Amino acid sequence: MKLKMEKMGLKLLRFKWIILLFLFSACNNDDTKVQDEQPVMEPVYYPTFNADSAYTFVANQVDFGPRYPGSKGHYNAFLYLRKMLTNFCDTVYIQSTRGLTFDKKDIPIYNLVGVFNPKAEKRIILAAHWDTRPFADEDDSAATAPILGANDGGSGVGVLLEIARLLKESPLTNIGIDIIFFDAEDWGKGEVENSFCLGSQYWAKNPHITSYTASYGILLDMVGAKNAVFAHESYSTQVAPDVVKKVWDAAGSLGYTGTFMSYDRGFVIDDHYYVNRQTNIPMIDIIQHDPTHGFGEFWHTHDDNMSVIDKQTLEKVGKTLIKVLYDER
Repeated sequence: MKLKMEKMGLKLLRFKWIILLFLFSACNNDDTKVQDEQPVMEPVYYPTFNADSAYTFVANQVDFGPRYPGSKGHYNAFLYLRKMLTNFCDTVYIQSTRGLTFDKKDIPIYNLVGVFNPKAEKRIILAAHWDTRPFADEDDSAATAPILGANDGGSGVGVLLEIARLLKESPLTNIGIDIIFFDAEDWGKGEVENSFCLGSQYWAKNPHITSYTASYGILLDMVGAKNAVFAHESYSTQVAPDVVKKVWDAAGSLGYTGTFMSYDRGFVIDDHYYVNRQTNIPMIDIIQHDPTHGFGEFWHTHDDNMSVIDKQTLEKVGKTLIKVLYDER
C-alpha cells in the first residue's frame, strides 16, 4: 500500500511539473508576441554640421562688401546665393520686386527660396535675411557709411547654406524643407512703422507658390557671434510656443543650455513677425540677446565684420537645427 501511494505521488509530481513547464512556455511565448508587436524605432542619423564650411559661407558674403539693396555688393551676393541654392536644392524660386524705403529710396528686392523634396506635404521653413544695413547709425564714426553685416545678415545665411549642403548629401524623404532668404530686412527706422522687413512683408502676401503653407518656420538672425545667447522672443512664444519648446529642447539635449537660455527677452519685430501676421504659419525667431547692449556692441556698427564671427556659435545653432529636422517623423 505504501509503495502504491509513493508511485501515485510521483505521478502527481510529474503532472505538476508538466503543467508548470507548459505555463512557463506559454508566458514566454506571450512575452515574445508582445515584444514582436512593438514598433522598432530605427536610430536617427544626424549628418555632421561643419562649422568651418558655415564660416566660409559667411566670409564669402562679406567678401562682396556691404550688401544693401541697390549696391554692387548686393547684386553680386544675389548671384552667389542663387548659384549656391541651385547647386544644393531641388528647385529654386526667385521673387523680384521693388520697394520704397522709409527715406523714399526705390530699391530692388530679391527673395530667394530653395526647395527640398517639393512633393512632400509636410513642410518646414528655415529663413534668414541676406541684406545688410546701408548705414552705421549705432557707430560713433562714419555713421552714414554702409556696414559689412557679417553677423547681422551673413551669419544666418551661412548656417542655412551649410544645412542646404547637408540636405543634398543626406536627403529627408518624409518632409519638405524650404530655405528662404529674405531681402530688404534692414533698411528701416524704428520710429517708422513697417519700415523694416520689406522682403518678408512681400513674401507673406505673395508666397512663391499659390496657397503655400508649412507646419512651422524657424528664422535665424544674428546667430554667429562669440558667446551669443538666444532667449525666448515674445512673438515666437505667443504664436508658436510648441516650436520654441521643440528647438530649445533640441539645444538642451546637445548640451547648449548656456547658449539657448529659457527666459523671455521681449518682443522683436523681425521677418517672422510678418509671416506670423499675414499667414497661418507659426514661425519663431532665433536672435541674439545681449542684456547690456541689446543685439551686441557691434550691432549696426562697422565692427560687425568677420572678427565677431565664432565657429562654435555657428556650430551650436546648426547642430540644433539639424537635430530638429532629422527628428521629424
